[in-house]
Amino acid sequence: MVGIKDVARAAGVSVGTVSNVINRPQAVSSATRDKVRSAIRQLGYVRSESARQLRAGRSRIIALLVLDMANPFFVDVAGGAERAAREAGLGVMLCNSAQNPSEEAEYLSLFAEQRVRGVLVTPADTSGGNLAAFQRHGIAYVSVDRVLPSAEGCSVSVDDVLGGELAARHLLQQGHDGIVYVSGPMHLTQCQDRHTGVVNALREAGLWEDAATSRTGHGGSALRLVEAERLDVAAGRDAGARLLGMSPRPTAVFCANDLLALGVLQALYGAGVSVPGEMALVGYDDIEFAAAAAVPLTSVRQPAFRMGRAAADLLIEETGEEASGHEHQRIVLQPELVVRRSSIAARA
Repeated sequence: MVGIKDVARAAGVSVGTVSNVINRPQAVSSATRDKVRSAIRQLGYVRSESARQLRAGRSRIIALLVLDMANPFFVDVAGGAERAAREAGLGVMLCNSAQNPSEEAEYLSLFAEQRVRGVLVTPADTSGGNLAAFQRHGIAYVSVDRVLPSAEGCSVSVDDVLGGELAARHLLQQGHDGIVYVSGPMHLTQCQDRHTGVVNALREAGLWEDAATSRTGHGGSALRLVEAERLDVAAGRDAGARLLGMSPRPTAVFCANDLLALGVLQALYGAGVSVPGEMALVGYDDIEFAAAAAVPLTSVRQPAFRMGRAAADLLIEETGEEASGHEHQRIVLQPELVVRRSSIAARA
């Protein structure tokens, strides 16, 4: 690999002169500049940007750590973050924790080693331990899709409790008096909040009794819970099989995200169950595939692109030239119910 010493030797100048030509060309005579630049071209020398940034103590890379890059929701979040970073002359390093707190901790450690400018993270570790440990490195971070107390750092999220309420109220308005909530892992704050929203809507309708939820998926409560191990289509198909085995069979299903809902829809379609005739279905996120499903999917829309951009803007502000005046903010965006055919028929 060609180094700065090789360029100096070829040009017959000092290493300091080569450095000046690269970083402060106005400090070098035009004849010397031409000689050094000619040597750079001939040798194919490329300076190490990462080494320069480390010496300056300032990276041009921000890291984005999400729960699942296979989920189009996080693709949109990344798109918003990348747009803001690009406008600021920065790059984005994208990583996937796969909803695993251990993998999240490993990535946060890697970010600290690489001294990235800052981190955007959707936490997999709901205890806060990973971020507390990372905070000791003095690298700024912004929580995405999860609320943080403003004293801990900036966060950009969506009101998932309201999102759950919107989904449940819609199903109740369609004439259903009971709902199955197909959740991802309930240790995830997003899944908990959407569940809370369903409970709130049932309580408003006079259909909720404390401790009424059945985790087994059986019983006569107004809310039954099916907890999936993951938030993907395969887990949704498994959940759909469990729905088909319930007694009484539910007429209304709300899923914690659209991938679960699409998997449920596949399972119901394969079993010959009519959606929405026999079972109404609502998802969450409103990813692009929701509208394109065999039965267009009603979904609670999250402004994912705007969330990613807002989070990146906060991080750029906190790590920029005017960082001393930065104050941590907690931004909570509002969800929107998008009604399509999968939920609009009242139960028989």
